Amino acid sequence: MNSQELKTPAEFLGYELGSQFSRHADVVNYFNHIAENSALVEYHTYGKTNERRPLTYAVISSEENISNLEDIRKAHLNSTGIENGNATSEKAIVWLSYNVHGNEASSTEASMKTLYKLITEKKDWLKNTIVIIDPCVNPDGRDRYANWYNQVKSEPYNISQQAAEHHEPWPGGRPNHYLFDLNRDWAWATQIETQERLKVYNQWMPHIHVDFHEQGINDPYYFAPAAEPFHEVISPFQRDFQTRIGKNHAKYFDKEGWLYFTGERFDLLYPSYGDTYPTYMGAIGMTYEQAGHGRAGLGIKTDEGYTLTLKDRLEHHYITGLSTIEVASKNASELNKEFKSYFKSEGFDYQSYALKGSTDKLNSLKELLDRHAISYSYANSGKINGHNFNSNSNGSLEANNETLIVSTDQPKGKMVKVLFEPKTKLMDSLTYDITAWSLPYAYGLDAVASTKKISGSEIKQEDEIQNSVNSETPGYITKWNSLQDAQFLADLIKNDIKVRFSEVSFESDSKKFAPGSIIITRSDNLKNNEFDQKVIEIANQHQREMHNAETSFAGSGPDFGSASIKIINNQKVAVLKGNEVSSLNFGEIWYFFEQDLNYPVTPLNTDYFNRVNLNDFDVLIIPEGWYSDFLKEENIDKISKWIKSGGKLIAIGNAVGNFSEKESFGISENKKTEKDSTNTNSRLIPYADRERESIKNMITGSIIETKLDNTHPLAFGYGDKYFTLKLSNDSYSLLADGFNISYILEPKVVSGFAGSEAKKNLKNSLVFGEVPMGNGSVIYMVDNPLFRAFWENGKLFFANAIFFTNNTGYDY
Repeated sequence: MNSQELKTPAEFLGYELGSQFSRHADVVNYFNHIAENSALVEYHTYGKTNERRPLTYAVISSEENISNLEDIRKAHLNSTGIENGNATSEKAIVWLSYNVHGNEASSTEASMKTLYKLITEKKDWLKNTIVIIDPCVNPDGRDRYANWYNQVKSEPYNISQQAAEHHEPWPGGRPNHYLFDLNRDWAWATQIETQERLKVYNQWMPHIHVDFHEQGINDPYYFAPAAEPFHEVISPFQRDFQTRIGKNHAKYFDKEGWLYFTGERFDLLYPSYGDTYPTYMGAIGMTYEQAGHGRAGLGIKTDEGYTLTLKDRLEHHYITGLSTIEVASKNASELNKEFKSYFKSEGFDYQSYALKGSTDKLNSLKELLDRHAISYSYANSGKINGHNFNSNSNGSLEANNETLIVSTDQPKGKMVKVLFEPKTKLMDSLTYDITAWSLPYAYGLDAVASTKKISGSEIKQEDEIQNSVNSETPGYITKWNSLQDAQFLADLIKNDIKVRFSEVSFESDSKKFAPGSIIITRSDNLKNNEFDQKVIEIANQHQREMHNAETSFAGSGPDFGSASIKIINNQKVAVLKGNEVSSLNFGEIWYFFEQDLNYPVTPLNTDYFNRVNLNDFDVLIIPEGWYSDFLKEENIDKISKWIKSGGKLIAIGNAVGNFSEKESFGISENKKTEKDSTNTNSRLIPYADRERESIKNMITGSIIETKLDNTHPLAFGYGDKYFTLKLSNDSYSLLADGFNISYILEPKVVSGFAGSEAKKNLKNSLVFGEVPMGNGSVIYMVDNPLFRAFWENGKLFFANAIFFTNNTGYDY
């Protein structure tokens, strides 16, 4: 180490930490400076964000450990069974993740101080401890916040809560580029930041992982232990060690006179958080929450009358970071012993999960499992008995050599249980997030959970599809039952290939095709001199198997020229954004079009909507949001006229309620029973019990079976039922003058929590429906099919809504 060259953060940055918000580039430069001038630090880039900012991590330890880092890493993985070998390690591995929410910006400032103090004053801890620091999990969000704040803040900063610098503009700095909450993406890994981070995380599998956050300005500091419910796979040691770490923090906070609280919120159930995911991977996973958030800026006066500064906030995070490392160093041997014990696969109700369905859906699931380094195999032919996900009861599945087997008998068996179990065991119904996520439902696969270990064969390399040009065929035909089929269609349209779809089943050359099948006719593309070559090139790129029709005369069903074989328009799609719009749902839609579908979408800001010419668009999407002031008479009238002239409106989630009881929109809410309002007992519920009593009216992300009318174009590619992820207790009556496509008659909750009263109110309710209006229509999606981009089986509904539903004309 060249101590003369090594600079403190203040010396390097030119300002004291806490007096400014550091831009991400400055943080990266400081970490580079330390790594270049210290033998105790390695600094790596593990990826880039959508806005091209580097994703980085530092590895900090003693000079001896740094020189033997790869051997230590492999020896550590030996203890889990992930790596094969006899070497063992007694080093503690601590991973500190900062700034997953961009406007919770104090922790990145703290990361620089933590790094410097570790290598200058706390080197003794590093003799038996490896510390990994990710200084900023969400660089795009952080810079969105920091750049805005640095532009608008007063000089000196203004502590009044009314000051502009304490009111971020939409969408705020919390999410990433696509406005996703990265702290809900660990398990689903839909975002580039998560995908790249997991590659490194799986190489290290730390003993302890801390996710640094901020909360409201009037809360002090939260640290472990977490609140109930805890998932049942969490070990007694993991629970106990959280408490031990928390008590160590308390020692320092008590000495300084800093307030804190523990165990009241932030439970350990939903698997996609920065505390739960590492916990299910054997770590002591924890969330630390400092008062502040995006409102606090450099300083703000709280409701209790004191001034909360950035300097305060980063100091608290700095202390808990060092305290965590201290506890790890003092208990390195015990951490290694218990970590090894966690990876023993035993005591599972279900030993294996067998999954069957379309190749596309299975491949999507395998891609997710690969990201988590979870192994799988293919079944042998035969019947597999167990809990049948489709019937939600005991049953069986007829396996073949394409049936996927995922077993809990592997190092990450506990994570397999968490992700695949049919029904999560709830110790307490008061939770912080959704209570159901089972992957067979999320991916739309037939599945059985077996109490037996099922032996499978190694995954074989799939044969590459190579279609050939046939200049004699009147048309090419391909299936429609997956998002990958929709991606293929979108690519054809972007390449000016005219495409049709069938509204009914038909037969071509003795081969049967279901409704929704794609038909690309020579007749529609006569002016395209490269028609055959282009179609086959795109089909091969997307690995779509094409049927070369010998004739357009169908063996049964409609011929190619039938009115039932409809042209697909080159849809021009718009989506609302702005203050009234849920940034999360807007982001999900934006991500769907740009990353999933690869099809253009035009965002329209609500603040200039009155000047927008809607006739430039075929589809308008209204995401979830708060539209009471926006969707008043003038805008409702504008939208209504556009729909009647042929437009297609898609309303999602709570946006649906804005059209309830409005003329021509054909939707109304199911009225809740009024009996409780006159019930004396309900008025006398003790204050302390009100929150728990209220949950009977709540639905916290449960999976519910719905009936499906798959003769309607919105449901092409699906069976006769759909398992929806219901995120609220919103309930709408079945449509009287429209099409009830996905609906609930008698609520069947297959997983997750739904309160007794909320469940009753779902009886005879709409999930997806269409109301014709003049030449256009309104599509209602009461449940969001794009939620967090992980509910894969909902995505085809959205593609159907864009391309198939109420397809009124030829628009090329």
